[in-house]
Amino acid sequence: MKLAFVIVNFHSDEDSLSIIRDLLTNDPVKDVEVYIYAVDNSRSHNFKEALKDKQRVIYVDSPYGNVGFAGGNNLGMKKALADKADIICLINNDTQAPKDLVKNIINSPISDPKIGVVGGLIYFAKGFEFKKGYKPDEKGRVIWFAGGNFDWDNILGSNDNVDVIDNGQFKQNIDTEFVTGALFITKAEVLGKVGLFDEKYFMYLEDMDLCQRIVKSGYHLMVDPQIKIWHKVAQSSGIGSDLNDYFITRNRLLFGFKYAKLRTKFALLREAVKFIVSGRPPQKQGVKDFFMGRFGKGTWLK
Repeated sequence: MKLAFVIVNFHSDEDSLSIIRDLLTNDPVKDVEVYIYAVDNSRSHNFKEALKDKQRVIYVDSPYGNVGFAGGNNLGMKKALADKADIICLINNDTQAPKDLVKNIINSPISDPKIGVVGGLIYFAKGFEFKKGYKPDEKGRVIWFAGGNFDWDNILGSNDNVDVIDNGQFKQNIDTEFVTGALFITKAEVLGKVGLFDEKYFMYLEDMDLCQRIVKSGYHLMVDPQIKIWHKVAQSSGIGSDLNDYFITRNRLLFGFKYAKLRTKFALLREAVKFIVSGRPPQKQGVKDFFMGRFGKGTWLK
């Protein structure tokens, strides 16, 4: 069996090299070949050189520079699929992985033909928690993602159990409405049926969109709590930043008009008008770009 990890580097060589080291030093699993596809959205010469002598690491250049989370992961997935990978695991470059990650992925429900995507428990990396005041022995056990719910009336996804301390209560596999792209484990056969990320999104909600297509194809989504990683949350885009504001505004419209009920589409239109009149500048631009069909990188990024 061939397991392919895909990471996307964007001006964060140190983080990317750190997670690659974690993956390369994972405990071996019998009859499982592990390869890492390192996609370089920043076209960093230093990053490429650092990977030159690393076995099982395939450097993937992005010929057009920054093609976003969606486009970058697609470059890696296409190469992994061409190399006949059986299982593909997207993992954020600003994460930390334990030595049993590969073993737990292989032992997860991903082998079940009814399961399309598996996620894991994702904790805040120490020092990256949203809230303060945690005890020293609680840090590293603060949940960022343990499954998720999607609010179809407002076109917003929410992670379950955010800020909850893991005291061993997560024992059973968890049904979920989406799996975050920060740790997204799927199979070649699933991607062969439904396709890859929609690059119109560039970043944000591309994982929701792919999950929707996978569910509509008859598969289930699940979180296996034996799979664990730690996440330096929002290092590349910044929570609450103008970048975040722009892409979420535009992409909620894109996702909602593709999948939501008619009444929700009307609500999105009302909200769009409100943003045009009194929204923040990135919200106004996000709405304009949606209606002008300016997707992908859009006009906010120069």
